[in-house]
Amino acid sequence: MTAEVAVPTPAAAGLARPAARLSVSSLIRISLYWLGLSSVFIGLSQILDGRMATGALGPDAQREVGGTLFRLTVAGSVIAALVQPTVGVLSDYTASRWGRRKPYIVIGSTLDLVFLAGIALSSDLVAIAAFIMLLQVSANFAQGPFQGYIPDLVPAEQTGIASSLVGLFSVLGQVCGFGIAAAALATDSFALGTVALGLLEFAMMFSVVVRVPDGPPAPDRAGRSWIGVVREAWGSDILRQRNFLLIVASRLLILMGGTMLINFSPLFLMRTLGIEQHATFAPNLMLIAAVVVGNAIAVIPAGRIGDRIGRRPVVWAACLVAASGMALCATASGNGTLPPQGILGAGLFGTGMGAFLSVDWALLTSVVPGASSGRYMGISNVATAMAGVFSIATGGPLLDAVDAGSFGNGARAAFVLAVAYLILGMLPLIWVKEPRRTQPIPAAA
Repeated sequence: MTAEVAVPTPAAAGLARPAARLSVSSLIRISLYWLGLSSVFIGLSQILDGRMATGALGPDAQREVGGTLFRLTVAGSVIAALVQPTVGVLSDYTASRWGRRKPYIVIGSTLDLVFLAGIALSSDLVAIAAFIMLLQVSANFAQGPFQGYIPDLVPAEQTGIASSLVGLFSVLGQVCGFGIAAAALATDSFALGTVALGLLEFAMMFSVVVRVPDGPPAPDRAGRSWIGVVREAWGSDILRQRNFLLIVASRLLILMGGTMLINFSPLFLMRTLGIEQHATFAPNLMLIAAVVVGNAIAVIPAGRIGDRIGRRPVVWAACLVAASGMALCATASGNGTLPPQGILGAGLFGTGMGAFLSVDWALLTSVVPGASSGRYMGISNVATAMAGVFSIATGGPLLDAVDAGSFGNGARAAFVLAVAYLILGMLPLIWVKEPRRTQPIPAAA
């Protein structure tokens, strides 16, 4: 009987989380790129909603907005789920004078701008779907490696504040994307709005490339080919990381609920509340402001509370707050105006999601092997990529079916479904064993 030879992983190679503390300005620079990344798909979804609802992409798309949006995005989301972990693990082993992560970030961000311009200039649904698939490849080509930066550079005792900043800038990015899309919808400037999303991401990319350190050097591949490294990304050893898998399952469900408001808010304003397209800019700004205020209130305190009492209780509380906000939006009524109940609901939703995003990254990074962070954080972001498509796949047909029988109530039904997802997302964390802050990061299986 022959002995099995262990294949060295980055974690097994002796690379550990850094010990040197970073300044707040360094932590902010690391997080700024999240603002650009988060704005792209949120803003694009809103702009596509507007283009379809106004008939700019044809009568069939106007009649079935939810179903058409799903068909446009489903293939791209599957691509995202495959690309991000694969490129993430490649970056773990990449040696260049720019470091492990930066080459991928620069290439991906540049291509994002090109493909967004293609979407902006296309009026055919097949062409738009093709460019969305290409955009998912390029965006996740950058995002997979970038997600390794916090485990690369941030010591364990600063994970809480770093995660809070990631949450803050992720939400601010969503707000920027939301605002760009709202302006595009109100002014019929859909092409300009789409390109503006790419320019914002490209500008934020410089915060990483110019000012963020390279991080630790890549470990030796131990004679393996790059194909062998890619196979590592999808190795079955990850199935033994029980805590990690439970957190990813929770993240998927929570983000499915959390993306419902973003995906369908234009239809909520126009169909449910009866607001004319040209008058949607101000109500959209009110929703944005409510979400921002909620996030500003929650994001930093939630991170600090999570450091003290644990991250799971904060996630549970965040889900309940976000769900209550979605319930308020679902039951809001307005005759051509956005009622105070809708603003309050958006504020509570923002508070809950801000608290969730603030501690979710800290919880994830506490259970992944630090030097294999590109692989593990890439796989965790499969939940992010698929949350949007599952949200649209379930909420979109439900919205269309309800609107067909009771026009204007489709968005309400989608928001009720979001409440259910947020509650279900709490359950997997019951079985998660959260490591203490003083415990070392676990080695890869």
